[in-house]
Parts: sequence; structure tokens; C-alpha cells
Amino acid sequence: MPIYALGGLQPDIDSSAFVHPDAVIIGAVTLGPEASVWPGAVLRGDNGQIRIGARSSVQDNSVLHCTPVEHTIVGDDCVIGHLVHLEGCTLEHHVLVGNMAQLLHRVLVRTGAVIAANSVVLYGTEVPAGALAVGSPATIKEGRARMSDITAGVDAYVANGRRYQQDLRRLD
Repeated sequence: MPIYALGGLQPDIDSSAFVHPDAVIIGAVTLGPEASVWPGAVLRGDNGQIRIGARSSVQDNSVLHCTPVEHTIVGDDCVIGHLVHLEGCTLEHHVLVGNMAQLLHRVLVRTGAVIAANSVVLYGTEVPAGALAVGSPATIKEGRARMSDITAGVDAYVANGRRYQQDLRRLD
């Protein structure tokens, strides 16, 4: 799998984390226990830090980047859907980011919030705990997120990561 150091910046990947062979990890990237990174995802910690918490998943073709002053932080038990773009933002614990969503610099997503698919959360927005952010640009709907949706996604991807670690084999 393509895991790269960049000068003195080197990834720190927990031994229980799963990184698919077709994902790319570069530089100052930390993956916590049972975190998973799926095919086509790119985590590029070249100008700042990217931290992925325990049991969080970064799904297919997502791109995570950072700046020298705005790190990208994903807390524990988060689900980052397919084709998501995170840049210089912070997600607390138990957050779900739907497919094709974009979260821009200085966005703060509080615990238990959900970002709906295809939403664009603009610079400096704070999404409150338990809220749903939906649309482009995203609007906030208080108290609409369901923790059960987040927990189900987390559990499914932790199990999938274990399965892939054990059973994935290339055939060509």
C-alpha cells in the first residue's frame, strides 16, 4: 500500500487499523485503533496534521488535506462517507459525514452531528451537537441527527476492517 514519509513527516498507523492497498497515506497522518481507510482515499498530511480517531472510517475516494495552521481532525467513532472532502476542519466524536459532502477550513462539527450527503459546509461554520447540516451551502437543523445511524455505520466498518485484514487477497 502506498504509505509515504515526506521529509521528516511520517504516518503513525495503529497496528489494528486497516488501510486498503489502494489508499494513499502521506506525511503527518495518525490513524487510531481500528480506524479504516478504504480504496482510493487520499490522506495528505503534507502541510499540517491529519488525525483519525479510534474506530473511525474514511471511505472510498475521500480526500483529506490540511494547511499549516488548520489541521484535519476526525474524532473517535466517526463515519466519513464515499467521495467526501475534508480540509482544515475538526469533527468531534460520533459524527457522520454523508457521501460527497465537503467540509471547508475552520468547520467544527460537534459530537453526534450528521452532515447530509452532497452538503457543503462553508468556512468557519459550527455544526452543534446532535444537529443535521444539509444542503449547499449547508443549513443547520437542530436536534435532527440520530445516534443510532452513526453507531450502525461505525460498527459495520469496524467489522469490515477486521474482515478485510483477514480475508483480502489480490488475484492478479
